[in-house]
Amino acid sequence: MALRFATPDDAQQLLAIYAPYIVNTTITFEYEVPSVEEFTQRIRTITQKHPYLIYEEDGVIHGYAYASPHMTRAAYQWDVELSIYTDERHHRKGTGTTLYRALIALLKEQGYFNLYALVTLPNDRSMGFHRSMGFQEIGVYPHTGYKLGRWCDMSIMALFPQPDLIVPAPTKSIHDLSADKVQQIFSVTQRQPLLSR
Repeated sequence: MALRFATPDDAQQLLAIYAPYIVNTTITFEYEVPSVEEFTQRIRTITQKHPYLIYEEDGVIHGYAYASPHMTRAAYQWDVELSIYTDERHHRKGTGTTLYRALIALLKEQGYFNLYALVTLPNDRSMGFHRSMGFQEIGVYPHTGYKLGRWCDMSIMALFPQPDLIVPAPTKSIHDLSADKVQQIFSVTQRQPLLSR
């Protein structure tokens, strides 16, 4: 198995993983499955600055995770929102843990201070996963989305990877990290034992 960065050529496989979450769950608040062209453009947009990771085995993608801006005003530039989706056939095999470990390590190297994940409630599996990765719940948006015939609350999970709240330097693009640093992060995160949950 291997970690790598996503490219626009992965859009069709990634969309095949994502589509069931749209159609069958409240995990995402999208109603309609986007076209391959639209999803390709989303990958291009995110990868201009942020990491978009894939975990695959023998060319088959098991899951993906990425970071995107949390808010757009200038003072929010040290904040990102994380998203993760795994193929339903590969749940609980360590895919999510490996992806998140690498993603968090890359974002720390880029200089981000606040990592957020929004989890539709109820979702014990996702809440447990995020807590196991060091996230804490800092709030809830009550009845913030309506999907599949019901109002859904949204948990705000947060992780603060920088040890001190100092005056921040501008964040780096993912493309500014050296290939050696990226490979080191990929190697270390893939060798770490899985977390017990």
